[in-house]
Amino acid sequence: MPFEQFIARFNELGWKETRSATTLNHPKLPEDNYGFIEMYCNDENCDCRRVIFEVVSEKRRKSVAYVSFGWENAAFYTRWLGEKDLVTVKQLQGPILNPGSPQSKLAPAILELAKDILQDQNYVARIKRHYKMFKETIDRKPGQIFDKAETTTPALSERKALKSRKRHRPRSTDN
Repeated sequence: MPFEQFIARFNELGWKETRSATTLNHPKLPEDNYGFIEMYCNDENCDCRRVIFEVVSEKRRKSVAYVSFGWENAAFYTRWLGEKDLVTVKQLQGPILNPGSPQSKLAPAILELAKDILQDQNYVARIKRHYKMFKETIDRKPGQIFDKAETTTPALSERKALKSRKRHRPRSTDN
């Protein structure tokens, strides 16, 4: 599942609505501004309902964590996966540190920060809106729309990759 930054398709809106957190006197994080750059799956046949945040440190000018957040319940991800692999289902729900992505020593504290930020239901609604907007831009054959089977079950190759824990590093687009 390749992931692409939201700002690659919605540059102005993406930057305007990117969540950031400034830390001062935080017990586990240095003083900094952390941007939560949203990335969504750009596979036209996937409806995973997840976001990966590439968390970027302003002072360090680099990524310090990748946090996955799946907002659906375990029943959705069990249906979507097509089997009851509770470990994988738990990984699809979020937030968690994204398996297979590079993480800095700050990543565990960033995950806790992300959990706090995701308590804001208005922000979660924005993420869902961004997901829908992003998915609507994915090239599809004329007249092709998601049907129920397509939105709930990943392709066989995708299920095998998830089951074997084969993870792809999120792909980002530099602007």
